[in-house]
Amino acid sequence: MASEGIIIGMGNPLLDISAIVDPEFLKKYSLTLNNAILAHDKHKPIYEELVDKYNVEYIAGGSTQNSIKVAQWMLQVPGATSFMGGIGKDKFGEEMKKSSKLAGVNVHYHEDKATPTGTCAVCIIGGERSLVANLAAANCYKSEHLKKPENWALVEKAKYIYIAGFFLTVSPDSILLVAEHAAANKKIFSMNLSAPFICELFRERLEKALPYTDFVFGNETEAITFSKVQGWETENVEEIALKISQWPKVSGTHKRITVITQGADPVCVAEDGKVKKFPVELLPKEKLVDTNGAGDAFVGGFLSQLVQEKPIEECVRGGCYAANVIIQRSGCTYPEKPDFH
Repeated sequence: MASEGIIIGMGNPLLDISAIVDPEFLKKYSLTLNNAILAHDKHKPIYEELVDKYNVEYIAGGSTQNSIKVAQWMLQVPGATSFMGGIGKDKFGEEMKKSSKLAGVNVHYHEDKATPTGTCAVCIIGGERSLVANLAAANCYKSEHLKKPENWALVEKAKYIYIAGFFLTVSPDSILLVAEHAAANKKIFSMNLSAPFICELFRERLEKALPYTDFVFGNETEAITFSKVQGWETENVEEIALKISQWPKVSGTHKRITVITQGADPVCVAEDGKVKKFPVELLPKEKLVDTNGAGDAFVGGFLSQLVQEKPIEECVRGGCYAANVIIQRSGCTYPEKPDFH
């Protein structure tokens, strides 16, 4: 059984503003499907335009927070998970708190009085999504918040730590603090490549954190981008997963395992110099609602089995189950109870 506070996540809590859009809308803002970017000046009007033009849904999101919520849902143990990140002192921030409490996650947010809660435009076409994040208050997170005794206590209590690569843009020093703690205390530290732009524009920060990782998650696009940036001259996902698993490591307590998802294609798991592939249960196209949160849900489902010390194939099965549930619903949402045996 998972104990209280066994998993902690740190990341950018964002309110998803989700809508089905038309191709012209993507073109106007130079967006591509199955990608995630940070909002630049030209993207600033996107949020209002989404609300004005389309039928939007507001869903509490943010990559790490999604994964933590899904792990919590899968575990069904009150307060098994904790989460830290930055929100604003506003209506959206209150919504976020309400949503997380309802999900059973023990959240310790840093609340910024001067900056609004971050938002993410989720633009959907044919079930595929394009994400544009305006971090706002999530970008104001500082390691001072993490170091407060009541917050650091959550890190001390946790045995598993998970952080999406997106948080590298905000507080790399917070990441290294918990990574060093994990290595020193034989805990499991996991990260996600998260998006091509993280591999490209935040390469240095990512490379500083990688030696601490026991698990590295990502999808095939991120893996191929990572390989390109490293000059590996291969687009073979199995080969890339292997190379990431063999990246130098700070601590020898645990071996590194790389887990790369490929949408409907098999999940690649690299460990001990070998790659295993796990097929994914295919979903009929008419059942697909949207892929927003699918990768996050996979990680959440995976972690929920990992903390119960299940074998890797069970962790992958848990991940695939959770992702399958989430893509049949709008955003990263789920029914009251999981049906995973």
